[in-house]
Amino acid sequence: QALDDAALLSQCRVETFRAGGPGGQHQNTTDSAVRLTHLPTGIQVVAREHRSQSRNRARLEEHTTVPPPRRATRIRPREKERRLEEKRRRSRTKRLRRPPDPDD
Repeated sequence: QALDDAALLSQCRVETFRAGGPGGQHQNTTDSAVRLTHLPTGIQVVAREHRSQSRNRARLEEHTTVPPPRRATRIRPREKERRLEEKRRRSRTKRLRRPPDPDD
């Protein structure tokens, strides 16, 4: 069953910490990394790419959103026929450019 964002966030623990690693002075002095822990399952997600905590939070939100389902488009029969006719015409043109076969 799918949960909305608020219900899912209520089941998570949000922690901030120092990102560490390469990135210099600013990264080592601010708590810019964000870790979400889903308490029922124990799954952890960490974002620490940016020096800004809010950007790291936004990055985690991007991963939780589900894109809308893709609707397949249908090519109209007349358009399909037109495309195939164009391919046939192009094929004939290319065939006429070839040198004649020695067998003929």
